[in-house]
Amino acid sequence: MSAEDLDDYETKAELELYKEYRDVIKLFRYVVETERRFYLANSVEFRTCNGGTDVYFDVQLTDAWVWDIYRPSRFAKSVRIMSFKDVNIEELTHTDADLDILERF
Repeated sequence: MSAEDLDDYETKAELELYKEYRDVIKLFRYVVETERRFYLANSVEFRTCNGGTDVYFDVQLTDAWVWDIYRPSRFAKSVRIMSFKDVNIEELTHTDADLDILERF
C-alpha cells in the first residue's frame, strides 16, 4: 500500500465518520470533549476529585458515541473518562434550524 493509498483510505474513513456523526447527533443531549476524544452522550455525571496535591476529573457517560476513526463500533453503553486535563461538556439544543443545516450536508 502506497502513501497515497493510505492517505486516500484515511480521507474516505474521516468523511464516513463525519457522515455518521451528522446522522447520530440528533440522538444525543450532550457533547463532551477531552484532549484525546470527542463524545456524544445522553447522560453525563461529572466529579472533581483530589488525588493528593493533584486535581482530576472523573466523568461518567451513559449511552455514548465516540468520535474515533479506528473503532469498529463507536456506540458504547457507558464510558468512564478520568483526566487531569480540561473536560468540556455542552448540552445540545436541537432546533428545527439545526436539523435543517445538518441535513444539507
